[in-house]
Amino acid sequence: MTTAPTDQTASGTPQAPPGGGIRTEGLCFGYPGRPVLRGVDLTVRPGELLALVGLNGCGKSTLLRLCAGLLKPTAGRVLLDGDPVAGLSRRATARRIALLHQSAPAVPGMTVRQLVRQGRYAVRGPLGMLREADDPVCARAMADAGVAHWAERPVDALSGGERQRVRLAMVLAQDTRVLLLDEPTTYLDLRHQLEVLSTVVRLRAERDLTVVMVLHDIGHAARFADRIVALRDGRLVADGPPDEVVTPRLLAEALGVVGRVGRDPEGGWPVCYPDHPLPDPPGIEDDNHFH
Repeated sequence: MTTAPTDQTASGTPQAPPGGGIRTEGLCFGYPGRPVLRGVDLTVRPGELLALVGLNGCGKSTLLRLCAGLLKPTAGRVLLDGDPVAGLSRRATARRIALLHQSAPAVPGMTVRQLVRQGRYAVRGPLGMLREADDPVCARAMADAGVAHWAERPVDALSGGERQRVRLAMVLAQDTRVLLLDEPTTYLDLRHQLEVLSTVVRLRAERDLTVVMVLHDIGHAARFADRIVALRDGRLVADGPPDEVVTPRLLAEALGVVGRVGRDPEGGWPVCYPDHPLPDPPGIEDDNHFH
C-alpha cells in the first residue's frame, strides 16, 4: 500500500494526512532469551496526548519503534488508522507517523535549516532533498517550534534545550498527524523540560495531532497528558486518565517506589511525593489493569 504525499488547500497551506489513530493487537517483541513486550493491546485515539511511563527496560521505547515500523513484532500487529504497518513501506509509514528518538548524533557544521529539512525526506525522496529551497511545510515547522530565527546557526552551537526544539521541528517537518516522542525531555534542565512539553501541548492543539510520548517524570505525565499508560515487564499494567491511575499503587507496581499522591491546589492534577525506592518491586504475574 502506498500513501499520496501531503495535500494542500487552495491557499497553499500544507495539510497533514487525515486520521491519527493507532492500535496494537497482541503485540510481542523480544530477543533470544529476553522478551521485551508480552502481548500489548492498546488503542490511541486520534487527537489524544498519551504518556508512556515505566521503569527502564519495560518496553516503552520498543513500543514506539514498533508503532513507527522500525521494528517487526514477533507476534501481533500495529494498525495505523486500520492499515497494518507491516503492509506499508518505510517511506509510506514515515508519511503518516513521525518518531523523535531519544538522542541523535551531532552533525558538525549542519545548520538548523539543514537539519529540519531532513524531516522532508519521506515526501521528497533522495532526489528532492537535493533542492535547496525550503517548502512551506519546512518553514511552518521551524516557525511552530520557535526556531526560525536560528535557521542559519550551527546546531552544535545551540544549548541542549534549543537543540531539542530543533529536533522537534524536524519531526514536525514530516507533516504527519501522529508524533511519537521518546523521552523528549532527557538531559534538559527543568526550565527547558517545561518549555518543550508546553510546546508539544500547544502544537498538538494547533495541528490536531495525536501524540504519544515516553516520560520518566510521572509528575510531568500527570500534568500534561490526557491519558497515562504504564508498562511493567513488557505488559500494560495501568491505562487511564491521570486522576484515575496516578496512585500509590502505580508508584509501587510500575515505578518501583513507595510514595504518596496529592493534588495540585491550582491546576488540580495529581502530584507525586516519592519517599524511597522499593528494594525489589513486586512482580506482576498477569496483564490485568488496575485503576
